[in-house]
Amino acid sequence: FPYTTLFRSNTLAGSRDYPEKRLIFVTEPSDEERKMAQKSSVKLEIQPVALDGFVFITHKDNPVESLTVEQIQDIYSGNITNWKEVGGLDEEILPFQRERNSGSQTAMEQLVMKDKTLMQPVNEYHEVEGMGELIERVGDYQNRMNSIGYTYLYYVNNLYKSEEIKILKVNDIYPDNEHLKDKSYPFTTAYYEVKTPHTSEKLSALYDYLLTDEGQKIIELAGYCPVKED
Repeated sequence: FPYTTLFRSNTLAGSRDYPEKRLIFVTEPSDEERKMAQKSSVKLEIQPVALDGFVFITHKDNPVESLTVEQIQDIYSGNITNWKEVGGLDEEILPFQRERNSGSQTAMEQLVMKDKTLMQPVNEYHEVEGMGELIERVGDYQNRMNSIGYTYLYYVNNLYKSEEIKILKVNDIYPDNEHLKDKSYPFTTAYYEVKTPHTSEKLSALYDYLLTDEGQKIIELAGYCPVKED
């Protein structure tokens, strides 16, 4: 669900035409979305319920296995343009991006680039809508080993599996649950549950329940990494 679900529900609180859509599960809100909430006079209550890895993917035949944080930043700021600069073949890097305010684009801007300037997509070919499309485009045989893109570990492992792509290590660290829990994987992130003061009592109970031991076990069974320690 988009954050605008909560913005609208605040405006329509009590409306029979908009029943109880006041609890959502999403990635971290972008600065623009937070400003939209303020503008709409919506108070957001946000807490993390699961950990995930923000990961970089490339074609399975690409000989590069790991990139540093700085190399990724340089690729996506346009300073590194060829795979040979990071230990790969003499091939142009085709860096895919997601659309503005998508969860992965927000993570790219806030978690990865931080104070670095994210370059504009080179052309329309490099900006894709939808996580599935991005994974398919990176794994497309026509791109061969040139492509790089980003997504979430959960999507790659559970929703959009592809035998044509591989996950790159970052600083030689793979984003498995062990490295997510101890935060040694540099791009460890989270999924959040978000509510407003207008969220119903039942949904507020669910909001609290998911951080109990039982709730965290359900999170793990669903394929996510629990946010609480065992």
